[in-house]
Amino acid sequence: MARLKIVRIDGSVLEGEITPAVEYSFEQYAKKGFHKAFRDEEKQSDVYWLAWGVTRRSGESVKPFGIEFIETLKSVEVLDSDPLA
Repeated sequence: MARLKIVRIDGSVLEGEITPAVEYSFEQYAKKGFHKAFRDEEKQSDVYWLAWGVTRRSGESVKPFGIEFIETLKSVEVLDSDPLA
């Protein structure tokens, strides 16, 4: 699985795994397969949804997904997983 590096406008950073639970939740939200969505459409808003899902699953209190959440983001970077983890 890939990881996300989420940098917020307040300077805080969260790195988290895109787990099967996050993938499943994304598919329920997007009404399409995880890999198809990123292969065929490549929408940045889908990456922001994943950042929201990873943040929510980390146990942090998070605003509902939408512009209010997105406005808290400075950047979201997709990282490779650590094969030794």
